[in-house]
Amino acid sequence: MRSTLDKSILVLEDGSVWEGHSFGAKATVYGEVVFNTSMTGYQEMLTDPSYSGQIVVPTYPLIGNYGISAGDVESRKIQVRGFVVREACTEPSHLQSQKSLHDYLSENGIPGIWGIDTRALTRRLRVAGVMMGILTSEKNPQEALEYLRGLPRYDLVDFVPQVTTPKVFKWEPPSKDKAGFKYHIVALDCGLKYNIARLLTQRGCLVTIVPCTASARDILNLRPDGIVFSPGPGDPALLGYITDTVKGLLDKKPILGICLGHQLLGKAFGATTFKLKFGHRGANHPVKDLETGRVYITAQNHGYAVDGGGMKGGMEISHVNLNDGTVEGLKHRGLPVFSIQYHTEASPGPLDNTYVFDKFLEMVASEQ
Repeated sequence: MRSTLDKSILVLEDGSVWEGHSFGAKATVYGEVVFNTSMTGYQEMLTDPSYSGQIVVPTYPLIGNYGISAGDVESRKIQVRGFVVREACTEPSHLQSQKSLHDYLSENGIPGIWGIDTRALTRRLRVAGVMMGILTSEKNPQEALEYLRGLPRYDLVDFVPQVTTPKVFKWEPPSKDKAGFKYHIVALDCGLKYNIARLLTQRGCLVTIVPCTASARDILNLRPDGIVFSPGPGDPALLGYITDTVKGLLDKKPILGICLGHQLLGKAFGATTFKLKFGHRGANHPVKDLETGRVYITAQNHGYAVDGGGMKGGMEISHVNLNDGTVEGLKHRGLPVFSIQYHTEASPGPLDNTYVFDKFLEMVASEQ
């Protein structure tokens, strides 16, 4: 095994250099550098498709202490480009652990760096905003910065085709649960986390997952009782082809949009979206339901938000973020359509918001 004392550096686009030690794969990667404030759930972070194209910095100082287990995987592969931690545990302790974080990253070709002052790095990103960065154990700082300046920025790339399913498939529940489905739900995969399918299946749904290129007609031909637009990575302004699909389904079936799916629903009703300074990524974001006044603690992972000022056609704001006032939910006054910006499925995060799936299925039931 390669020594985890090998030198590695993270270089940001502002020229700052962060020195540490290499772990995981030996490779040079670049991406948008973002931070996540969750205290647990590093494996869910690594496999969350919404992190495609990004280098992730957990703010919690010790990462890897409970190892890696198959039950915590949220997609078919590691999605982050690089991982930046304060301390990487090399001897995990957990009954379900199957391997170390170092081995998991190595097997998947993903580099990591430990020994970084992640608190200082997070403060820099909060003050200056997220930045492009390059993680390398193969280049010196000047070579790395020059290389980074010639690479495409995160905002200019459509990452959804890189994370979507290549073909239509049915989510297979445990064998004991295969009979007696109540509803057929079709999920448009812009970067679906597996826990969305798990939670819908637990509620008696047959879940069919379709690629991001599926048309409205393709989806309706599957005869769904309800439709979910999934989370996913990148700038929704680049996804006009999916917004067109959303528009073609609005008055056809009950719809739930989650995260990127929420943003696409907003755009379908005339809203614009904008980039947040450093995004919302973590498991402790307070969101207020404007109808009930109740505040929920939510799991979030997004770098863009909906500007609700230009919405039309009966769509209205239902939830707001109490930290910065941004839009966190939408609902339609007449159609069975609503959305939330945060992650109902958590993973990682509190389970306060899984009730959203129950609300969605009540809407599906009322349309039968």
